[in-house]
Amino acid sequence: MTMTMTPEQNLAVIHTAYQTVQSGDLDAGAELLTENFIANVPGMPDPLHGREVWKLGTRAMLAGFPDLQIQVEDLFGVGDKVAVRVHFRGTHQGTFQGIEATQRPVSFRSIEIYRMEGGKIAEEWVAPDMMSLIQQISADSGH
Repeated sequence: MTMTMTPEQNLAVIHTAYQTVQSGDLDAGAELLTENFIANVPGMPDPLHGREVWKLGTRAMLAGFPDLQIQVEDLFGVGDKVAVRVHFRGTHQGTFQGIEATQRPVSFRSIEIYRMEGGKIAEEWVAPDMMSLIQQISADSGH
């Protein structure tokens, strides 16, 4: 039996998930995902599966930007879906996407949609503005 959560309960789970990422507690974050979690990632031909995939991506982001701050600008839900407009800020203090640390401040946004299942995150579609982020840390960015 799958318990049905209200949109408000689903919003609370997503909010908690962002807090766990910001605090660096990836185990707590992974516990908020279903075991068969699906990540739909831009640039990948097929969805990625599992909590470990999520941990790898999140760990890479935190390695590059250990002081990552996450500001939820819009958060709303209908049925089993939650949509988020989120603003990330941090300092490029570690290698990210093959780019050595520059110590530059970064600021970028993402539009994210989550499908919830039984009080956990079952699937995500994320669209971070990676072009803006990479431009901010690239050698030829004019900084």
